[in-house]
Amino acid sequence: MSNPFFKNHGPFLISEILKFLNIKVDGISSKQEVLDIKDLYSSNNTDITFFHSKKYKDVAKNTKASYCVTTESLKNDLPKNCIPLVVDNVLISVSKLTSKFYPDSINDDFDDSVIDILKTEFQNKVKCGNNVLIGKNVSIGLNCLIGHNTIIEKNVSIGNNCSIGSNTIIRNSIIKDNVKILDNCVVGKHGFGFFPIDNKNLRYPHIGHVLIEENCEIGCGSTIDRGSISNTIIGKNTYLDNQIHIAHNVKIGKNSVIAGQVGIAGSSIIGNNVKIGGQAGISGHLKIGNNVEIGGGSGVIKNIPDNKKVMGYPAKNIREFLRDSK
Repeated sequence: MSNPFFKNHGPFLISEILKFLNIKVDGISSKQEVLDIKDLYSSNNTDITFFHSKKYKDVAKNTKASYCVTTESLKNDLPKNCIPLVVDNVLISVSKLTSKFYPDSINDDFDDSVIDILKTEFQNKVKCGNNVLIGKNVSIGLNCLIGHNTIIEKNVSIGNNCSIGSNTIIRNSIIKDNVKILDNCVVGKHGFGFFPIDNKNLRYPHIGHVLIEENCEIGCGSTIDRGSISNTIIGKNTYLDNQIHIAHNVKIGKNSVIAGQVGIAGSSIIGNNVKIGGQAGISGHLKIGNNVEIGGGSGVIKNIPDNKKVMGYPAKNIREFLRDSK
């Protein structure tokens, strides 16, 4: 993942990383540098990655990373070019390691760099309401509207012909052309990632961003968390109804429609042309295929292949659901 918003404090010598994780691996050149930490999909031979679940077995076999934080039971699924770094708890180790590379990504306090839009370069370029604040490293395209009391915090790129509603907060996000984000939304803030350890909760750094592709609409009161290691993506021409939560690392394809009060847990992938009824819930780390329809109030706890219609909890083929409901 190419990260435009958080400073990478690497590279680090692999010997330094091994010492930091308190592990020993024989036969490694202590002078080799590691440039970044990335997911299995996007890593290359200068990076370190992680592999914590059999769900990602097929992806792990093809990773290009030189090193992978993993477990004893999973290490043999890695390719020969990737040296396993075996730990007791992968996600806690990765959290600590990500904090080493990106120490500024742990906390997500309010942006104290914001100033009134009337004191910025956008004062005569953007039509806006009262009390609009703009942070550092913000770009806004042509013909954009911003509503009252909205804060565009640091690290935001907004394309042309976009409309941002009132009482909305955006940070760490890339928004393409012709996007509408309605009132009271929060986009690009830290996701819900932590691990209980030693009677405390260890916060997981979120170094990704939110990408909203062209011609999307985000309904009132919706929250879209930025990615942890990868990015959170809303595909072209996808419409979200009001009060929807999209968690970190979720990827939604093109031309999808999601009704109100739907929640999609972290790292799930939603295909193209998907329709999801109101108050449905999608568990984390799932894959929902193309052209899938999910009935309102359903609970999805396993993958759904292309072209299926499901409903209920746990979600099942809609014919089975209707038959069992008689």
